[in-house]
Amino acid sequence: MAASATAPPAPSNLKRIVAASLIGTTIEWYDFFLYGSAAALVFNKLFFPESDPLVGTLLSFLTYAVGFAARPLGALVFGHYGDRLGRKKLLVLSLLLMGGATFAIGLLPTHATIGSAAPVLLTVLRLIQGFALGGEWGGAVLLVSEHGDARRRGFWASWPQTGAPAGQLLATGVLSALTALLSEAAFTSWGWRVPFLLSGVLVIVGLWIRLSVDESPVFKAALAQAEERRATAGQVERMPLVAVLRHHWRDVLIAMGARMAENISYYVITAFILVYATTSAGLSKQTALNAVLIASAVHFAVIPLWGALSDRIGRRPVYLIGAVGVGAWMFPFFALIDAESFGSLLLAVTVGLVLHGAMYAPQAAFFSEMFATRMRYSGASIGAQFSSVAAGAPAPLIATALLADHGTSTPIALYVIAAALLTVVAVACARETRDRDLASVEAGVHGDAAQGARGSKADAPASA
Repeated sequence: MAASATAPPAPSNLKRIVAASLIGTTIEWYDFFLYGSAAALVFNKLFFPESDPLVGTLLSFLTYAVGFAARPLGALVFGHYGDRLGRKKLLVLSLLLMGGATFAIGLLPTHATIGSAAPVLLTVLRLIQGFALGGEWGGAVLLVSEHGDARRRGFWASWPQTGAPAGQLLATGVLSALTALLSEAAFTSWGWRVPFLLSGVLVIVGLWIRLSVDESPVFKAALAQAEERRATAGQVERMPLVAVLRHHWRDVLIAMGARMAENISYYVITAFILVYATTSAGLSKQTALNAVLIASAVHFAVIPLWGALSDRIGRRPVYLIGAVGVGAWMFPFFALIDAESFGSLLLAVTVGLVLHGAMYAPQAAFFSEMFATRMRYSGASIGAQFSSVAAGAPAPLIATALLADHGTSTPIALYVIAAALLTVVAVACARETRDRDLASVEAGVHGDAAQGARGSKADAPASA
């Protein structure tokens, strides 16, 4: 297939679109990661004070996990309306929901003030965060993918992916600065609220940038075609979810499988590492946090490089490099941590995140290229977010339970290796999508039309 039938946008316009997506995803991930850090530091004391300290910590982390449970629902709702109304409108809504919920957490009365209503309200706000994040990812990567030309789509679409390490760096950095500047009593009393309230300022900046960009030209063209079919032939499109399950069910399964190693390895490397390094390796929490921070900065830098490589050699080869590499790195990863030095810990985490980036970087373009335009938001979001419930959400808990039961890292390494094998199989079953013109995918699939089922091989979905 030809690389692209559409003219690429002006460089300045594309850079503004990339910036809008990157800043938005950074803010969303800042809010999401901020909650996780606060859950470990203060929420157990402020919202679950009547519990045993360990039970309080587990309860605060349970509210953290609730955010993952809400992400598939966000994917369904935002995917449906994003495919019907457009990417830009839903991205603005997701930013408002996430920022509003985070800001509200900063104003939330604690258990000492309103009793058991405090943890209930905290859980509700966490649900809103997860719901918003479930809809954010698909819209952000699609807005970039559908504006850029096919020749460099992997590079440009990888920039919204850097929002995850950027958000983690920002959240951890703000919390670290506050804990360094404030006494423990001041931080517990009011200091913890500052990063949450800061989200309000970040949202204003993000909205200003997002409102300045145009809707995806590919989506607008597909919407016009759908309206023309409805007017001339009376063809009524199926709901995006129904259309995805009819025409792209195999792509959804491939996307879910592709996410397993990427999601599980990320939370083992960045979250479980704090448990393993401090309990089994005898390192301090600050040492482990410093290693994750530095490695996250490297992660941020390499993601666009992997994205650019996927434009040269393909999405599948780069993704497979990451999946195979992460699986092969797990035993050396834990062996380096067991060396009980900051240098070896930093090497273990950095290499792990660099290999993770090989999966995460091409993911945005890869998933976008799998689906037809009028069901792309739904398909990409469902494939990405439903797998996060089975992969990312339980990964730190499973790894911790394996460590508690066996007292060794071996079963944890095997757990990640099994996820890597599943991802290798999923990606191996996919077709290469690097040269796909997103505007032409609609020619092969458009809702109920019989032509969609008889589309030519050249215009069929990636894995039809």
